[in-house]
Amino acid sequence: MQSHLKFVTAFEKSAIINIKESNNRDVETEEKGIFLTWKDLWVTVPNGRNGRKPILQGLTGYAKPGQLLAIMGPSGCGKSTLLDALAGRLDSNTKQTGKILVNGRRQELAYGTSAYVTQDDAMLSNLTAGEAVYYSAQLQFPDSMSKAEKKERADITIREMGLQDAIDTRIGGWGSKGLSGGQKRRLGICIEILTRPRLLFLDEPTSGLDAAASYYVMSRIASLNQRDGIQRTIVAAIHQPSSEVFELFHDLCLLSSGETVYFGPASAANEFFSSNGFPCPALHNPADHFLRIINKDFKQDSEEGLDGGLIKEEAVNILVKSYACSKFSDQVKKEVEEIGKNNSGAMEKKRTHAAFSTQCLVLTRRSLLQMYRDISNYWLRLFLYGATAISIGTIFYHLGSSSGSIQARGSLLCFTTLVLTFITFIGGFPPLVEIMKAYERERLNGHYGVTAFTIGNTLSAVPYILLTSIIPGVAPYFLSGLQKGLGHFLYFSWVQFANVFWVESLIIVSIGIVPKPLMGMLLGMGVIGLMSLLGGFYRLPNDLPTIFWRYPLHYICFHKYAFQGLFKNEFGGLEFVQGNKTMTGREILTNMWQVEIGYSKWVDLAILFGMIVLYRGLFLGITKSKEKLKHITAAIR
Repeated sequence: MQSHLKFVTAFEKSAIINIKESNNRDVETEEKGIFLTWKDLWVTVPNGRNGRKPILQGLTGYAKPGQLLAIMGPSGCGKSTLLDALAGRLDSNTKQTGKILVNGRRQELAYGTSAYVTQDDAMLSNLTAGEAVYYSAQLQFPDSMSKAEKKERADITIREMGLQDAIDTRIGGWGSKGLSGGQKRRLGICIEILTRPRLLFLDEPTSGLDAAASYYVMSRIASLNQRDGIQRTIVAAIHQPSSEVFELFHDLCLLSSGETVYFGPASAANEFFSSNGFPCPALHNPADHFLRIINKDFKQDSEEGLDGGLIKEEAVNILVKSYACSKFSDQVKKEVEEIGKNNSGAMEKKRTHAAFSTQCLVLTRRSLLQMYRDISNYWLRLFLYGATAISIGTIFYHLGSSSGSIQARGSLLCFTTLVLTFITFIGGFPPLVEIMKAYERERLNGHYGVTAFTIGNTLSAVPYILLTSIIPGVAPYFLSGLQKGLGHFLYFSWVQFANVFWVESLIIVSIGIVPKPLMGMLLGMGVIGLMSLLGGFYRLPNDLPTIFWRYPLHYICFHKYAFQGLFKNEFGGLEFVQGNKTMTGREILTNMWQVEIGYSKWVDLAILFGMIVLYRGLFLGITKSKEKLKHITAAIR
């Protein structure tokens, strides 16, 4: 009883706040809603030598303001594909034909007017639920809103999704306990409805929730139209809703193998199935009954009274043909035509979000906090670097100045650099994959741009990379007795700093090029392995095959300039005794290591930092090219 009273009290407070917001709303809330229609929609994907495979086959339908449209069907029926097509999120390798109209026109969905809640909960695991929403509010709302107003909107939304008790709980993820699966689901919805979008897409919003939580979440979503006077259009792809959730749907779209089995009022679906010989048994969940009938994965159901033992494919064919000739199909076509005639017009203007400088600042602060709390990222790597550095320093302890120390010094410098390279890649790849997944979700919903993310991610990494490059470098440098002098040690540390920074840049480029993390990891490891081999230590530059391996690969290799700079820093100015002969550092660099000494070590360092900028720019260019290709593909469609 107490928990019930607590819920009512929270609900009343939320209602009071919403009434105040409604009374103070501006002209923007008076704008009409968004009408979404699609006609004869086909979506196909490449199917190897067999041409193209259809995913959606000639679908026609609509979604209107103030109503909740549910897209249902068995796994693999095309629910998510239809949702992606309507939201303009199809991949460039898919081919789409037919018409998708927004308010009767072909036009893109403007930022702030639509939101898409994805099926996967891609969020930064080390932030709390409250922090995730607050940071998102700072990114999504314009600078004209005060921080207090943004926080108030975030608090209201958190209460709407019932997350007020988990506001200080970390999201959690692999290897760390945090929010439950249902709470993460609600948090993802919470972040996307912050701006009160007029068009809301939800992909499996009840996934991971129990029956009570599913009903609570869906009832809150369905009641969005009743709180601030805005008529919202809501489209949700749902796999298997409970009977209580099913009653919340206004319209229902049933799909099977990409074909429309039924489209119309959810309350009339049972009438359609009954008229075709598939009535819903008494006391059964209608959603369960419909999905059981149209699921082709299980070929035959001999349960008496269910479908007469028909092969499932035959049952689906009966329903598809019956729908095509039914009053429901005619009504859908009529609605689509009327919507196009009566609601033709431009969509509301694109809303503004935070300024570019604000986005960079917020993303930097958020990333700094995420990295600070992620023990498995920089802190674990710092420990591994330190332990490895002490081991290297003791193994190469006090090298001296004999001729035998020349090879040892070169081995020490190169091995230390390569250890940092590989530990950084292996240890830094999983955390950056998590960051990139969260970034991809937020970018697709227009929270911020790729340039702001690149700047924020770059700036936030600087202090941690400094720690992981300077501190571990002390042990091998001073225990082994490398060239004395603060300037030489600082140069050594700057090269290692550039090394770690370059590896992290390579990781985000790999993830940007290859969508699957495992393939991205293999690509990055291949690049690092090749560059390590061509750096000029394992195989001297003059011994490399001239074509391809030396020109051009050796000269675009990161480790070439890292090794060269370290050799110049270490051997320049030293002398080594070999019998009765004294060898100068310049002779060693030229004759033994075949280092290019026509320019100083600072040029090598500048080239290293130039490569970091190049790789960050490459990621920026790849991402923007993908976005441009997507826009061009969408325009062609």
